[in-house]
Amino acid sequence: MKRILLLGGSGMLGTELRAALANRDVIAPSSSDVDLTDGAKVAAFAAGCDVVVNAAAYTDVDGAEADEAGAFAVNRDGARNAATAATAVGARFVHISTDYVFDGAATAPYPEAAALAPRSAYGRSKAEGERAVAEAHARPIIVRTAWLYGRSGRNFARTIASLAGRQPTVSVVTDQRGQPTWARDVAAVIVRLLDARVEGGTFHATSSGEASWFAFAREIFRAVGEDPDRVVPTTTDGRSRAAPRPAYSVLGHDAWATVGIAPLPDWRDSFARAVRAGVLENI
Repeated sequence: MKRILLLGGSGMLGTELRAALANRDVIAPSSSDVDLTDGAKVAAFAAGCDVVVNAAAYTDVDGAEADEAGAFAVNRDGARNAATAATAVGARFVHISTDYVFDGAATAPYPEAAALAPRSAYGRSKAEGERAVAEAHARPIIVRTAWLYGRSGRNFARTIASLAGRQPTVSVVTDQRGQPTWARDVAAVIVRLLDARVEGGTFHATSSGEASWFAFAREIFRAVGEDPDRVVPTTTDGRSRAAPRPAYSVLGHDAWATVGIAPLPDWRDSFARAVRAGVLENI
């Protein structure tokens, strides 16, 4: 790799990617420097790059229900612009996607080739983004992730840790299951894909194992020295949200074996490492 264009470098995953690529030649323009919906501007930044990584996205899941056009502008049209720019300069292309492209009705981990069946506006925009990328680039690398947490940006782990110090109890749903995933682990495995010269494919960059949000919240309470019994179970029906949440967001990891890369570790092990690295500090 000679030069990498990283789009979305100020987000939670983008911040970890910048750190993981600190010793590489990386261009990471801010959102004010490059509007993903401006194809000409994206193409200008991609000039001379060997890799384009698109970690930029419209991520307001509930907001997308009222602003579906805005979500599609970034998550479909912007993704197409990034893939088109990579194609024009002969660069490899990595696109970050999400568990929301699935319906959440499964009872076993979704394989990488599972049919896309999103239930929310955000999910539809990301599913169409995957399709747009596949049309614009001959061999895109699509990396789906989910339940991300990290030291930067708003995320479940830091929110719960903050509430643990301010509220007597915290209600968390028990009927949504997924894989709590440290953004740093995702960044690291994306770098491994790049270093391995992988050319195309779809991969699920989520932790191994699974948990409910309730179980994860209890681990967060323990990590900050609070009583996990202060986490109170509730159900999705008891929470009012504009967008439907997938009940089952567990993703399968079979594709990693095809490129000789190990899947991400168990979520408990990763969370313990993240806590030691300070992911819950300065809340």
